[in-house]
Amino acid sequence: QGQLVESGGGLVQPGGSLRLSCAASGIIFKLYDMGWYRQAPGKQRELVAKITSRGDTDYSASVKGRFTISRDNAKNTVNLRMNSLELEDTAVYYCNAKLVVTQYWGQGTQVTVSS
Repeated sequence: QGQLVESGGGLVQPGGSLRLSCAASGIIFKLYDMGWYRQAPGKQRELVAKITSRGDTDYSASVKGRFTISRDNAKNTVNLRMNSLELEDTAVYYCNAKLVVTQYWGQGTQVTVSS
């Protein structure tokens, strides 16, 4: 059974930076497409960034140019570097692993952007 554990969330001022990490276990990590999603209060969960098993990346329009997703197949981790954070980036961030119809979710980590 796959397990994803996120870390790195916290409180940051507007314009600041954070780095989220997701550690995977119980899966053949290199085969999975990995993604970061977020859910703000009262809103639906949305895709923030994804990286395929081949290393191709894609970002939502709202974070493109500010966030960078990367993966380390040797360490079974996927990271999200978030720069120039805005108030609207406040949300619970979730790690996702997907292979065909199988997917796993982490428990989420809170990111709060506030002055």
